[in-house]
Formats: sequence, C-alpha cells, structure tokens
Amino acid sequence: MNMTIKNRVLKAIHNFLILLLRIERRLEPWFRPQWDYLFREPGSRLIQFLINRRRKNKDSDLELAEERFDPDEEESLNKIIDLMMDQMRGRFKPGGYERGGNTKTHGIVRATITIRDDLPEHCRKGIFANPRSYPAYIRYSGPGPNVPADINDVGFMSMAMKIMGVPGEKLMSEEKLTQDFIATSGGATFVTPNTRENAKLQYWSLVDMTLYYFLNPKDSHLLDFFMQSLWTATQYNPLGQRYWSCTPYLLGEGQAMMYSFVPKTKEVERHIPGLPFGTPPFNYLRENMIKTLNEKDVEFDLMIQVQTDPHLMPIEDSSVRWPEKLSSFIPAATIHIPRQKFDSDAQFEFSKRLKMNPWHCLPEHRPLGNINRARFRMYYELSRFRQEMNETTHLEPTGNEVFD
Repeated sequence: MNMTIKNRVLKAIHNFLILLLRIERRLEPWFRPQWDYLFREPGSRLIQFLINRRRKNKDSDLELAEERFDPDEEESLNKIIDLMMDQMRGRFKPGGYERGGNTKTHGIVRATITIRDDLPEHCRKGIFANPRSYPAYIRYSGPGPNVPADINDVGFMSMAMKIMGVPGEKLMSEEKLTQDFIATSGGATFVTPNTRENAKLQYWSLVDMTLYYFLNPKDSHLLDFFMQSLWTATQYNPLGQRYWSCTPYLLGEGQAMMYSFVPKTKEVERHIPGLPFGTPPFNYLRENMIKTLNEKDVEFDLMIQVQTDPHLMPIEDSSVRWPEKLSSFIPAATIHIPRQKFDSDAQFEFSKRLKMNPWHCLPEHRPLGNINRARFRMYYELSRFRQEMNETTHLEPTGNEVFD
C-alpha cells in the first residue's frame, strides 16, 4: 500500500471514529451523569495506578517544588511553536486569526476575586498573602485548534483569569500589574505528560488526525487517552464547570501548588436545544452563559493544593493527578461574577488584544515543570504572531474599560 492510499485509509478511520464520538456526545445527557457517578473516580484511580507503576521511582530523588530540565526541551518547544503556527496559518485568514490553543471564545466577563482571611499561614504567599479584593477579567473558551459548533468540540473548556492591580515585580515584563491563572475542565491532568510528547500531539493535530496521537500502535498513549476520556464530556455551561490548573506553580519559595476553580453557584442554565438528533445552536455555550448572567450572579472558589510528595505529586509529569488523600484542596479566594452583559462586538474585539500567560505572575507563583517552562516562550510567540496577523496590539487591561 503506497503512502497516499495509507494516509487516506487512516484519515477515513479517524473521521469515522470522530463521527461515533459526536453521536455519543449527543446522547450523553441521558446517561453520562450516572456513568460518571459510578465509574469516573474508580476509573481515574486505576489509570493513575498504572501510570505511576510505569513511572516507577522517576523523580523520587527530587525535593518538593524542585524541577529537572530535560536536554531536549528546547528542541521540543521549537517543534511545538512551528507546528502550532502552521495550524493557525492553515485554519485562519489574516484579520481573523484565533488563538492556537484555548481557541474559541465563549465569553469574557468582569469579575472580582477576594482573597480569604482564613488561609493557613503556609499558604499566605504571593497574591494570597493579604485578604483583599482585585478586579479581574475571565475568558471562557474551547480547547481548539478549530472553532467548531459547540456540540462538536473536544469536550472540555478553559477558564483563564487575569487579575489586575496586583503590585510587585512580575516575571514577564510585558505586563506590570497582572497575575494570570489558567485552567481547563478536562480533569486534573494535562493532555500530554511533557513537551516531548506534546510535540507529537501537535503534529497529529496539524494533519487533523489527533486521535492517532493516542492510538498510534507504534507509539501509543492509551493511559492518557483513557484518563482524558473519563473527564471530557458534553459541555453545558462554562459557568457551571470545575477547572484545574493541571500543571504546578510555586506557592512561595520551596513550596508547590496546583489550583482549581470550583463552582459555588449550583443552578446555571444547562439546556441544549436540539438534542439528540436536531441542530443545537452553534454557540449554545455562550447563549447559556448569557441566560445565566442575565438572571443571577455566579461564584467560584479558587482552591489550592499543596505538594507533599515529590514522586506521587510530580513537577515534571503532567499526566499524574496529585492525590487529594495526600493533600486536600484548600479554599483560598472567592471569585464573584456579577450579572452583566458581555456579548457586544466591542468586548469580543477587546478579548483579541489580551494575552493570557501563566508567566504574567509574581515570582512567588512561578510556573513549574517542562510544560510551564515551554509556555513562557510559546504563549509569547504565538500571541505575538496572532496579533501581528490581525494587525492589532497587545493591551494590558485595568478593569476600567468601557464596551458599547
């Protein structure tokens, strides 16, 4: 079989599997809640056991919050950036470039984050040091790299919060008074364990056969596939989902944390018109956000989890879920999203000028691990490329912006 025929066969199989997945997504509201209740946590624990068994004692010699650099990190990062830029060139036209990741904007909303006054002393580091409130913008988005109808998306979302008016030195000089927190709803683990594997994922994404990153018999990632499958699902409303950082960050010198946005508002709009076999609105997630924020305020808890075991809670392997039995999540702040109108064209244009980067941060919250080290240059170069292609400029917001 020549290469052209082989590629066509692989593409046909991939498209058939995606079709089956999309049919399943349309049926999930009738069975997925019960399935998750019975199998999600037991399944996650079993898969995590197998992942850790494969890892053996890797990184067990590291101290808490200690990093280990791989010699091929720069090579992997260069591949990722090149491949993602190629994806953007193939999917978008100048003036209409979207982000390479966290691509489809469901909405960007105003919020206030209030640091709690009952945090344990060892958690009072960086932005959590003093109980006070800050203005913030929160961008809810789909994973990308495409901008499909919501019902056809991958099955998880992102929540990126830019806190403003934060004093002190920052690790990226392009913004002076911001602290960014970025999280996804696809469970507590990242889609790839490290940048080396992420470069492979970006290749398969470029040729529009992403499933083969997981299913390639010559280089499979089945455990990661099963873990992601437990947590990706039909989405109902970005305002009613839990999000995880998936990668670690400093919590003061010598101490590492993961964080999570946990919804406090129990009742948000969840209806998806047209299921199972009709045509749901292209942007039903945005429409459900609009319906919710027309009627009520919404709140999240910002929770933090402190690393207590260098092996079972690793810095350099993002496929490992930090066990809550070793360290539970602690409520660190409350995020309040007031009722508001956020769907004007001006507000969506404003979102294109924003750069979300976890390195917009205080030194006390320096991103840790190879995925986060890659994000410093990757996010910077991809956002600069996107804004150049759109002939727009970067804006550091203040919270005083006015949208017509």
